[in-house]
Amino acid sequence: MANRTVHAGRRRLGAAEFNTLRRNLLARNAWAAGDRGALVAVTPAEVVAATREVRTGRTVTLAAPVEWSPGPDNPEPARHVMLGQPDPAASGLAFARDSFAMNVHGDADSHLDALCHVVYDGTLHGDVSASTVSQGGAAALSVEVARDGIVGRGVLLDIPRLRGVRWLEPGDDVTADDLEGAEAAQDVRVGAGDLLFVRVGHRLRRAELGAWHAAEARAGLHPAALEFLADRRVAVLGGDGNNDTAPSSVEGIDFPVHVVAVHAMGLHLLDYLQFEDLAPACEAEGRWSFLCVIAPLRLPHATGSPVNPIAVL
Repeated sequence: MANRTVHAGRRRLGAAEFNTLRRNLLARNAWAAGDRGALVAVTPAEVVAATREVRTGRTVTLAAPVEWSPGPDNPEPARHVMLGQPDPAASGLAFARDSFAMNVHGDADSHLDALCHVVYDGTLHGDVSASTVSQGGAAALSVEVARDGIVGRGVLLDIPRLRGVRWLEPGDDVTADDLEGAEAAQDVRVGAGDLLFVRVGHRLRRAELGAWHAAEARAGLHPAALEFLADRRVAVLGGDGNNDTAPSSVEGIDFPVHVVAVHAMGLHLLDYLQFEDLAPACEAEGRWSFLCVIAPLRLPHATGSPVNPIAVL
């Protein structure tokens, strides 16, 4: 395991400094201003190239199991109801049936954020009016934008591995230096059109220490780290936490990474994934890139979707 002996202390941004960063990244990602956002970077040629990442054919899920029980980070868990229970003594045909409902954007279940999810100064991504989102759903930029799936080269950057710890503690920020350091330590480079996954160890900490109020305290990316993603023309960002740190590193804004990534840069975000199967598989194979397939549900007008991304090694 690589060790990083120096890590910069937490840097808080004032509102003016954050807005300068946001405007800068908005301009640098102007190529992603359309309704597909940064997904336009995943060209057919990039997909074909990503298939060459497959060496062993091993498949690994990046999703956590859906949880049905409440907890401190999941006060409104998914609801699972059996609609019919077969009678084992009956003859002939019968069906087991069930239904479920989910608060898609909670702090426990793996999900994808659509580009209509983040409203900032009365607009959505691409300067689309927030009035397009109503009680009936989103008329623009819904998860339906990704109806054909997201397939590309995935790259996992393991920040606890870089720092020589098992997980980052809640409130810790991942910086651009961390991302570059993880690239060097893992001998991988993030490129244009890649699906970038950043491990902070949230799931491992939760499994070993128990759930906590993740809405109030969690590790994530510092908003300035998004400059790294702009430099590399990343298409998608996913994390095993919320991607945002809590408490926020920006004065007066609770989810600055969501504002910058979704609203300004047009990045679909994947929150609360789990990398505890993928990271050891990558370590064992000595490579940290793979073919990745993400298939959100076709939910017209929805702001997101539960999701089960699959890495193919």
